[in-house]
Amino acid sequence: MGMKSGEKFFVISDIHGCFDKLVNLVKIIEPELCNGTLVFLGDYIDRGLDSCEVVDYVLQLKKEYNAVFLKGNHEKMLLDFLVGINQFLYLENGGELTLASYYNKYRAREGEIIIPQVHLDFYQNLKLYHETEDYLFVHAGVRNGISIEEQSEEDLLWIREEFIYSSYDFGKTVVFGHTPFLYPFIGFKKIGIDTGAVYGNTLTMLILPDMEFISV
Repeated sequence: MGMKSGEKFFVISDIHGCFDKLVNLVKIIEPELCNGTLVFLGDYIDRGLDSCEVVDYVLQLKKEYNAVFLKGNHEKMLLDFLVGINQFLYLENGGELTLASYYNKYRAREGEIIIPQVHLDFYQNLKLYHETEDYLFVHAGVRNGISIEEQSEEDLLWIREEFIYSSYDFGKTVVFGHTPFLYPFIGFKKIGIDTGAVYGNTLTMLILPDMEFISV
């Protein structure tokens, strides 16, 4: 069901454990948050030092504001890791730092992984996409010619060039993260807002429908 046109959205993607940048970014627009919806496009964790703290923070935001939380490929990899699937893939893609952030906070015994149930619930209940009258929010992108209901999870979480450089008309503007750019990417009916925060660049928020970008 599409939401009413004209609603305001504050969109953030690919935090990757960059807790300080996230807090500073939210502080900038916090007075406005009651008048719109926060949309997170996934990849809260991995590669950065403070993944556990990031999830604690967004869970607090969930209590205070209207918010939508999407799944990224890194949350998918963590969930797979926890059930014994592709564990090396997760660790080599920044998962070790996420596990370390939980270890440091909860003082687990050596070799033990402690992730609180509220965090597990958060990871397990993330949405694959969020659709409104004017926008389609997704982590990585969508494949041409397939309805959003029939898109595969793999494409929604992992697709890159086939989506980014396509001139296909998806019917509404697709807002995505996943693929890092030095500056926000604006293409035909698509906007990419992963600006590589964990690689030393900025964390970016897109405010819609204003088309305003804020980076810290």
